[in-house]
Amino acid sequence: MDKNSSLGFILIIAVMLGFFYFNQADPQQIEAQKRYQDSIAAVQYEQELLAYKETERRQAELATLENDSTSLLFNALKGEEQFVTLSNNKVNLRLSTLGGRVCEATLNDYNNQQGKPVTLFNENDHITIRNARRGQEDIYNQFYFTIDGKEENINTSELYFTPIHVTDSSVTMRLAFSTDKYIDFNYSLLPDSYMLNLSIEAHNMQGALPGSTRELGITWDQLVRQQEKGFTFEQQYTNITYKIADEGTDNLSERTNDKENIEEPVDWVAFKNQFFSCIVIAGSEFSNVSLSSDTINEGKGYMKNCSASMYTPFDPSGKNATDLQFYFGPNKYSELKACNELAINENKELQLHKLIYFGWPIVRLINRYFIIYLFDWLTSWGLSMGLVLLLLTLIVKAAVYPFTYKSYVSSAKMRALKPYIDEINAKYPKPEDAMRKQQEIMGLYSKYGASPMGGCLPMLIQMPIFIALFNFVPNAIELRQQSFLWAHDLSSYDALISWDTYIWPIGNHISIFCLLFCLTQIVNTYYTSKMQPNMGGSPEQEMQMKMMRWMMYIMPVIFFFIFHDYSSGLNYYYFLSTLISVIIFIYLRKSVKEQELLRKMEAYYEKNKNNPAKRSGMMARLEALQQEQQRILEEQQKRNKK
Repeated sequence: MDKNSSLGFILIIAVMLGFFYFNQADPQQIEAQKRYQDSIAAVQYEQELLAYKETERRQAELATLENDSTSLLFNALKGEEQFVTLSNNKVNLRLSTLGGRVCEATLNDYNNQQGKPVTLFNENDHITIRNARRGQEDIYNQFYFTIDGKEENINTSELYFTPIHVTDSSVTMRLAFSTDKYIDFNYSLLPDSYMLNLSIEAHNMQGALPGSTRELGITWDQLVRQQEKGFTFEQQYTNITYKIADEGTDNLSERTNDKENIEEPVDWVAFKNQFFSCIVIAGSEFSNVSLSSDTINEGKGYMKNCSASMYTPFDPSGKNATDLQFYFGPNKYSELKACNELAINENKELQLHKLIYFGWPIVRLINRYFIIYLFDWLTSWGLSMGLVLLLLTLIVKAAVYPFTYKSYVSSAKMRALKPYIDEINAKYPKPEDAMRKQQEIMGLYSKYGASPMGGCLPMLIQMPIFIALFNFVPNAIELRQQSFLWAHDLSSYDALISWDTYIWPIGNHISIFCLLFCLTQIVNTYYTSKMQPNMGGSPEQEMQMKMMRWMMYIMPVIFFFIFHDYSSGLNYYYFLSTLISVIIFIYLRKSVKEQELLRKMEAYYEKNKNNPAKRSGMMARLEALQQEQQRILEEQQKRNKK
C-alpha cells in the first residue's frame, strides 16, 4: 500500500472516530433518556402489578365459586384432566380436557436434532426468568377463550370439558354448565394436511350471557422452541407474522423485543421460526389484535416468548358458529400454498405462502415464478441436495451468461482503447484540465462505439437473481438435515473445525464452505480488478480507485465474519457461484481478443465518422453534466486569477 492509500485509510478512520465522538449523547441527553426509560419501566411495573393482583383476585373468586352450586361455572370448575389424540399421516395433536385446547403438536415427517419427531410445543414447555421486582417468574404455553358473563366471566383455561364423539381425526369438547346450557368445541383434523378446523357452537346460552355479547376473546401465549443447530441464524427467521385483511403480511422484529397493537382487521396470526409455524386463522377476521414477542437468551431451548390477544365474533344463541382454523406444520411453500384451498371462508384467500419471506417485490417474483419451480424440478430427480444446488447454480449462471458476456465485452472495449486514452492523458497533464480530459475520453468512447455504462446495466440485471438466492436458500426446508461432503446439515453452518470456547467474533467453529466462498471471492476480486479499464483522471481520482480496490479485497474478510454462522447451503451456493464466475472470466479473457475488438471499433469509427451516432439518453446527460462542471470550473479559475 502506497503513502496516499495509507493516508486515505487514516482519514477514513479519523472521520469515523470523529463522527462517534461528536454524535455521542451529552450528560443531559443521557439523563433524559434514563428518565424516559424509568417512566416506561414504571408503567410496565404498574401493569404487571395489576395483572398479578387480578390473578390473585380471580383465584380467590374461583375458590368461592367451586362451593357455590348456584354459579354458572359450578359444574365446569370440577373435573380431572384427560387427553385426546387426533392424528393423520402428517401430524399428531394432543388435546386436553382442561381448557379444551390443543396442548401438543408433533410432526411425523420431520425430526429434531436428536432424531425424534419435531414437537412444536407441548404442556411441558416452561421457562423461569428472573424479574427485577418480583423475583422469579414462570412462563408457559396457554391458549384460551374468554367470554363476558352476567355474573361470572368465562375463562376456558380454568374449566373442564367433556370429550364426546371421539374419532381418530375429530372430537367434540363440550363445556357443560348444565344439562341444557353448554358450548361445543368441534375439532376436525383434515386428512393429509396440517390443518385443524374448530367450530364453536353455543347452546341455550342467551340467558346466561349479557344480551350485548357479540364476541369472544382469544389469548395465545407460546414459547417458540429452538429447532435448529444454529441459534443466531434461526433467530433471524423467528418472529410473529400476521396478515391484514385484504392486504399483505407484516411481522414483529426478529432480533429485539417488540409489541404492536393492530387497528385493522386481521386474517391470521403466526408464531414462526425458521422452518415451522403455528398459525391461528380467523373465519370472520380478528379485531383488536395485540401482539408481543420477547427474545430468550441462547441455551434455554427456546427462541422467543410470543403472545397474542384478539377478538372474534360469537353468537350466544348458537345460530351462527364461530369458525377458526389452525396450521401446525412446516414453512414449505407448496404446503402453505395448498392450504389456501382449505379455507373455511370461501371468500378469503389465505395467502399463507406469504409467511415465507422471499425478499423485495422484484426479488420475490424471481423466487416465486422461477427459482422455486426450478428447485422443485431438480429435487424431483432424487439427487442429493448438494448436487441440486450445483445444478441450480449452473442453470442460473447459464441464464445470466449473456449479460455477463455483454458486460465483459463492454469493459474489454474500453481496455482496447487504452493507447488512445494514454494520448489524452499526456495531452492534459495539469490537474485543472481534468474535466476536459474526461470529456475527451467520453467523446472517444462514443466515437468508437464503446460505453462506460455498458458494463453496469448487465451487472444490475444480475443483482436481483443474486439477492433472490440469498432469500431462497435459508427458507428451503428441503435442505434441512440434508448432508453433503463434510456438512451434516445444509440448513445450518458446517463445523468441520470446532472448539469448546467461544471466541469473538468467530464463535466456536470455522465454516469451511464460508472460508472457501471468501477465498474464491478474493480470487474473483483479483480478476475483476484486472478487467476494469483505466479511464485516466486526477491524482485524487487515482487514489480513490486504489482505495476502492483495497476495499474490494477487505470485503471478503468481512463476509467471513458475517456468514460463518449462516447455513452451509447458502455458503456452498456462493462458493459455487463465485468459482464459476472466475472460470467464466478466465474463459472470456482467452476467447475475447482485445486487438480484434480494437480493429472492429476502428472500422466502426471509419464507417460512421462522417455520420456520428446520436448519443444515448444516459450518455447525453453524462456529457451535459461534464460540460456544466467544466463551465463552473473555468469560472472559478477566472475568479481566482482576478
